[in-house]
Amino acid sequence: MFYEYKSIQPKIHSSAFIAPSAEIIGDVEIGKDTSVWFQTLIRGDVNFIRIGEGCNIQDMSLIHVSRDNFPTIIGNFVSLGHRVTIHGAVLKDYSFVGMGATIMDDVELGEYAFVAAGSLVTPGKKIPPRTLVMGSPAKVVREITEKEFKMIEQTAKNYISYKEIYKSKKDFLYLNSLTEKKV
Repeated sequence: MFYEYKSIQPKIHSSAFIAPSAEIIGDVEIGKDTSVWFQTLIRGDVNFIRIGEGCNIQDMSLIHVSRDNFPTIIGNFVSLGHRVTIHGAVLKDYSFVGMGATIMDDVELGEYAFVAAGSLVTPGKKIPPRTLVMGSPAKVVREITEKEFKMIEQTAKNYISYKEIYKSKKDFLYLNSLTEKKV
């Protein structure tokens, strides 16, 4: 789950939830109340990765870097949907990346930027705050609505509460094997 690379170990805040099948490698820092979900890979080997507070990195996502040129820096309360790829980019506070989207090198997402599911944000794009981008390649289509603004904030809050359930092990328990229950 956690790997040292060139004598550098990940630094994970004690309040974070890291799913048992997630892998975190090298120069990675993860902040307070952040959750990293199942089968996610965060690989800080040839550059660094910083993930702020209250973020949710959902199932099967991949976060990597560009050697020497572009680290990955994720602000606070950022949501990455299932199967998102982030590579050498900066995501400002409350940015939101929909399921299956890809964010390439030297991209910067402004605060509350909303990347639609399945979009490809090509290298070097600067996405303004509070805008919706979609497509492949992604283009700004409009400002986000008030409903989308609230959804972005609510998603971050929801995932903080979900990670508390998983951390408590009250309603979630990792099993080494399944046992048959006799009736």
